[in-house]
Amino acid sequence: MVKEISVPLFEVIDLDIPNRKIEHLRLCAEKDVESSSSGFDDIRLVNKALPEIHMEKIDLSTVFLGKHFKAPIMIASMTGGHPETKNVNEALAGAAEELCIGIGVGSQRAALEDPKQEDSFRVVRDVAPNTFIYANIGAAQLKEYGISEIERAIEMVDADALSIHLNFLQEAIQLEGGVDARNCIKAIRAICDEVSVPVIVKETGAGISHAVAVALKEAGAAAIDVGGLGGTSWAGVEAYRARAEGDKISEHLGKLFWNWGIPTAISIVESSVGVPIIATGGIRNGIHMAKCITLGASLCGVALPLVGPALKGKQEVVDTLKRMMEELKVAMFLMGCTFIKDLGNAQLIITGETRESLEQRGFNTARFSR
Repeated sequence: MVKEISVPLFEVIDLDIPNRKIEHLRLCAEKDVESSSSGFDDIRLVNKALPEIHMEKIDLSTVFLGKHFKAPIMIASMTGGHPETKNVNEALAGAAEELCIGIGVGSQRAALEDPKQEDSFRVVRDVAPNTFIYANIGAAQLKEYGISEIERAIEMVDADALSIHLNFLQEAIQLEGGVDARNCIKAIRAICDEVSVPVIVKETGAGISHAVAVALKEAGAAAIDVGGLGGTSWAGVEAYRARAEGDKISEHLGKLFWNWGIPTAISIVESSVGVPIIATGGIRNGIHMAKCITLGASLCGVALPLVGPALKGKQEVVDTLKRMMEELKVAMFLMGCTFIKDLGNAQLIITGETRESLEQRGFNTARFSR
């Protein structure tokens, strides 16, 4: 469904990177930027009328890339690169530290090009000294940087991992987007071979197919973040920006490609190639988390639901995430699962377009009935 765009949030847009970062954050906070179905409505968890467990004994802890998490949640990449984003990253990082979950910073391109922006990223490690943090750089920018710059991004947040984000849909719509996608897999392979930390490759809203997942694993990716359709539409965000700039072609493209991509539920199955999966894209509650982990994800990434709370402060982020954790516990209780690993053996039913799409792609959905 094509979105109707109302009066633009900004009358005049400065197209430099720091201003673009704050524009993105404000648009996500104030406008309807969500895409269509993640596929979760087609996934049914099987109720266990006799759970035979004590709900208070449910343990949400897990291990990801050697790091302990108290819940299978990653605060997904959101922001950084503008002075006004520092408080947001501080609130998000403080919540991650308190809850012992992971967090990724937004694209660090702005800080690599302007050291004055580094503080908006460094604050994450400053307030979360024990937290799993990943650094972040876009695949579209890999040709601009050598290993020394990539390592600088890692050092900037004392990162436990590096994320290379794939956002070519957004780049194609963006007024100033980078659309040379040649030799990306070669560049990713070189980075996986040479950087000092594990590499996560993540999509940003259009999902990852099986063939791409296989290629990423072969290139050395330690984990894949599917970033599927169903969460924030970055084509939609860019449509708002184009409207404000008066660029009718880019606005049209953003609206047309608003719901382009592979839904998150499908992308989890397609990306199950033997490396850990982060399920990001439209996760709004603990039931969604239970569905993702039962489908094969190791962690669940949450972004848009935390933007509003993060603008208010750390406690609002903590409260939102604690609610999701309690929702996940109830779902696990009703499925008879005491530990996160138990969800990997739990039953679910795949229906509707999600089942049809997976079966057309050659995947056996009956195996999830176990």
